[in-house]
Amino acid sequence: MKRVAAAVGIGVVTLVLGLGPAEAWNCPVQIKGAEDAIRRAEAMKLSPEARALVEEAKKLVAQSKAHHADAKAKIDHANAMWKAKSAQAQAEAAQAISTP
Repeated sequence: MKRVAAAVGIGVVTLVLGLGPAEAWNCPVQIKGAEDAIRRAEAMKLSPEARALVEEAKKLVAQSKAHHADAKAKIDHANAMWKAKSAQAQAEAAQAISTP
């Protein structure tokens, strides 16, 4: 029983330590998703409100890229991720209130 518990403990520690680098590589994927959503929104006929959402999304993507490029700690990557996700949500909201 102790061997099983030790093996599980080692597995959990290995998994947790292995997630750090994987999370950092996810930033570009999130940023690309936001950029794609912005492009799709810009292809539509945007109202002034939707245009404002797209402009805000572009600002968030720029900030996200800066956080990722200048990352010195996990929190920098976390900030890059949430800003990219927020940018994608802004662009998708612009699409929702626009016409094709």
